[in-house]
Amino acid sequence: MLSGEEARRYSRQMQLPEIGLEGQTKIAAGRVVIAGLGGLGSIGAYYLAAAGVGHLRLVDRDRVALDNLNRQILHASADIGRPKATSAAEKLSRLNPHCRAEAIETAIGEENIDALVEGCTVIFDATDNRATREVLNASSVEKGVPFVFGGISGWEGMVSTFIPGQTPCFCCLFPAQAETAGPEPPPALGPTAGLIASLQCLETLRLLIGLTPQLAGRLLRF
Repeated sequence: MLSGEEARRYSRQMQLPEIGLEGQTKIAAGRVVIAGLGGLGSIGAYYLAAAGVGHLRLVDRDRVALDNLNRQILHASADIGRPKATSAAEKLSRLNPHCRAEAIETAIGEENIDALVEGCTVIFDATDNRATREVLNASSVEKGVPFVFGGISGWEGMVSTFIPGQTPCFCCLFPAQAETAGPEPPPALGPTAGLIASLQCLETLRLLIGLTPQLAGRLLRF
């Protein structure tokens, strides 16, 4: 059940007939693992916490750097040098005390993916490399947990939702190939990250309330 304070907090979105009290209760019971607290993860975590997702597991091994701040809106200049997961969890807890923000400072790999995804109902991909996405995808397929994919480069981005047993998976859409790293990180623009992550949030919320995601089995390229 929602408290009176929670009902007021979420009242505007509860006016949507697809959400209402029942849907909001499902959102509150949701557990989402967010892989990466950079551009996509910052926006995704913020909107999901604001929407009332009950438990966000925030996973990132990196620390805040100056060149993150054009797009990674959960972090500020005072956070430079701090772990991204910890910085993000503090901001989200202040935003919504009803959301449990669990900070995990670690790299994502085959050796720990089972523990990171355990108990979660959605995998929110906010990573920036194929190797990590393959690990997330394998766990998604094995555990039957939907995987909401997002990626950006400069002005462009992509979003899709992979549901085991219902849609192709990440590796079906992007067959394995040698990954070549350029001399510099790819370009990243804040509003592009904001748009792509917002679409991922819409897909995630639809999954949590039991609606079919709009991008299940479809790829949106922006």
